[in-house]
Amino acid sequence: MQPSGTAMRPQTAAKKLGIYLPAAPQEFQDGAITHAELRDLHTNPPEWLAELRRTGPYPRPIVAQKLGISVTALKKNDMDKPLNAAEVKELLENQPDWLRAARTAHADSRAESAEGSEGDVESAAASGEVDTSKLPENKDFVDAIEESLAEGEAAVGEATPADAEAESESADAPEEDAK
Repeated sequence: MQPSGTAMRPQTAAKKLGIYLPAAPQEFQDGAITHAELRDLHTNPPEWLAELRRTGPYPRPIVAQKLGISVTALKKNDMDKPLNAAEVKELLENQPDWLRAARTAHADSRAESAEGSEGDVESAAASGEVDTSKLPENKDFVDAIEESLAEGEAAVGEATPADAEAESESADAPEEDAK
C-alpha cells in the first residue's frame, strides 16, 4: 500500500510513535499508516509497541532524551546508534566523562534558553514595545491572558454604535496606493 493524503510512510509513523523502525514488525515496516491507525496505536498500543517503548531499541532522539543530552552530543561521542533500555540505564549509572559533560552542557543550554525568554520580555519592556504596567507581576500566565481577553471583550461591549458605523465606513472606503 502506498502512502496517500490520508496515510503516512512507516518512517514517519515510527518517528511520531518514538520507536526505532527496524525493530517494528515487518507488517508495520511495509505498509502505509493512516492517521486513524496512528491515533489508535497511540491510545491503544499493541503489545509489540508497548514492548518497544519499554525496552527499546530506541531511536536517537529518544536515546538523547533519556540521557538528558542533545542528539548532537550523541553523534560527537560516536553513540549515534539505537540503544536499548539496559544500555541507557548502564550509561546513566556509570556516566562516562563525555556523558557527564554533555548533560551539564545541555542543562546549561536549557537554562540559558529559559533566561533568554524572560530577557526578551525585559528588553521589549525597556525599549517601550511592551507596556509593563499592564503586565501582572505575580499572576499565572493563563490568568493574565484571560484577564486581557475579558478587558478586550468589555471594550468591545462599550463601543458605541457610532464607533461601529465609522469603522464599517472606513472598511468600505477604497484604499489609496501609497507609492
